[in-house]
Amino acid sequence: MITVGVQVIPQHADLATLRKAWLEADALGVDQIFGWDHFFPLQGDTDGAHFEGMTLLAAMAEATERAEIGLLVTCNSYRNPNLLADMVRTIDHISGGRAILGIGSGWYDKDYSEYGYEFGTAPSRLRDLDRDLPLIKERWAKLIPPPLRRIPILIGGGGEKVTLRITAQHADIWHGFGGLEQIQHKCAVLDDWCANVGRDPKEIARSVTINWPDRVDPELYIESGVTQFIYSAATANRFDLAPVRELVAWRDRVNQGG
Repeated sequence: MITVGVQVIPQHADLATLRKAWLEADALGVDQIFGWDHFFPLQGDTDGAHFEGMTLLAAMAEATERAEIGLLVTCNSYRNPNLLADMVRTIDHISGGRAILGIGSGWYDKDYSEYGYEFGTAPSRLRDLDRDLPLIKERWAKLIPPPLRRIPILIGGGGEKVTLRITAQHADIWHGFGGLEQIQHKCAVLDDWCANVGRDPKEIARSVTINWPDRVDPELYIESGVTQFIYSAATANRFDLAPVRELVAWRDRVNQGG
């Protein structure tokens, strides 16, 4: 089945505007609604209005009713893994069992420097992610009450030597960025890693960020194994979700064989 999600980027917007976008997306019938995990805007004035991702996700959990929710993606560096597991479990309960743990190793140096986190190196941050994912799973198994379901893990990133190996070991969803040929290549590398770690590659859904309408037919992505399409909505277009409405209609046609 094809799924469609929207990422509502929490920069340069007040809470009422963000909440309106979440509710509209949920009413349109999207499968997932995502935020992100930064402390400052990435576009426009980098010292502009912004909200912290995980507490905002708890508000999204309370406001929405049907879509799965998560961050695209949580930065592993910002929270102790046991705490992160507990936070996501709590959000899972607030949402009635709709939480996704989207996670990556982190990259935006301003977040680190302004909030006092050690930036390290790309390899060191990946080592931390590799270490922490088992701890997150272990904490979920210990928490009382437990999560309402087996919380899906989405890993974002395309590093072929480490990130995709970690994805093969731990993820239920892989999210990538780039054009069709790049996604095709990364999917093939992920399949190879699945073979190396003894994982069925069909257990890992493939997800991409897509512009709609796009110059590339999204059905070509489907032929490459992609089943999840995420539209990124920002305040630059005042969270115009008209493309999401079209994307949802396309999803329904494809799923119905039309």
